[in-house]
Amino acid sequence: MSDVSIDLQSWVCPAPLRDAPNIVMGHGGGGAMSAELIEHLFLPAYGTAADAGLGDAAVIGLGGVRLAFSTDTFVVRPLVFPGGTIGDLAVNGTVNDLAMVGAQPLALSTAFILEEGTALQDIAHVASALGTAALAAGVRLVTGDTKVVDAGHGDGVFINTAGIGVIDDRADIRPQRAVPGDVVIVSGDIGVHGVAVLSCREGLEFATTIASDTAPLHGLVSAMLDTGADLHVLRDPTRGGVAATLNEIATAAGVGVALDERHFPIPGEVRDACGLLGLDPLQVANEGKLLAFVRPADADRVLAAMRAHPLGAHAAVIGHCVPDHPGMVVARTALGGTRVVDLPIGEQLPRIC
Repeated sequence: MSDVSIDLQSWVCPAPLRDAPNIVMGHGGGGAMSAELIEHLFLPAYGTAADAGLGDAAVIGLGGVRLAFSTDTFVVRPLVFPGGTIGDLAVNGTVNDLAMVGAQPLALSTAFILEEGTALQDIAHVASALGTAALAAGVRLVTGDTKVVDAGHGDGVFINTAGIGVIDDRADIRPQRAVPGDVVIVSGDIGVHGVAVLSCREGLEFATTIASDTAPLHGLVSAMLDTGADLHVLRDPTRGGVAATLNEIATAAGVGVALDERHFPIPGEVRDACGLLGLDPLQVANEGKLLAFVRPADADRVLAAMRAHPLGAHAAVIGHCVPDHPGMVVARTALGGTRVVDLPIGEQLPRIC
């Protein structure tokens, strides 16, 4: 390490970052602590070298072609869980980040960080799942890297994937395009991935097996674009769940979001598990779902196209953009009251992606 000293007191930043001089798990949760870490540490450190668009995928113009570029790192524990593995999660997660700006994925890089002592059979299983997922998504694995760390300094396998794709000419999809009146649609059941990983990790048993929803969503996005609708915003609600994603969109666009809890597609077993564990299903991660903001005139045909696709069969309208309470998400409860849907501070379920 160099002798450069860092004066924490000089940071202009709210709690809890200033009160936590060391990294804690909440900094990786996709909530308020993650946002503070990026805004008050990384962006100032990067200076003018940073492109502060802060989306899940960057849009880059090259020779008249719009390309999407994204990278993500996967540290899920356990490596294998109901419905998936860290391998297919790594492919689908990056493919979906590209899809959320309207891109068809072309190629991925894959970098493996392996812990000394991990069984080769376990690594082969993960690698095979990754290759199978890439074939299913129609994306090429074109470059990669492998590193090994000392025993006790990893957790079996960590994977980084970066991806590029070509953005559909019909797409202008970004959080800033949300406007009052937009209809908010979710493509299916909420909270499934997080509960699936947690049930496996903690040995919880339910009446039925809860399997992760990990899946590539670019085909569903193509079907939505084929309707001719102007898709304002698409996001996949991963870390921090639907709550974090909607808060980020509301803040970026300066709009309010009003939800109706009666219309949330939450499976009974997910609702029961969250009730048992004191979790909010809206803050639980998803890995095969998307949120769409569309004009009211386009909502019916977009919803019909989603429901006609296997990955959107349970799509539902869950709310609207409103001019009131900009930057805030509120939900009408089943009892007729209203509650604020906050941005999570840290992470309810660490290491789920």
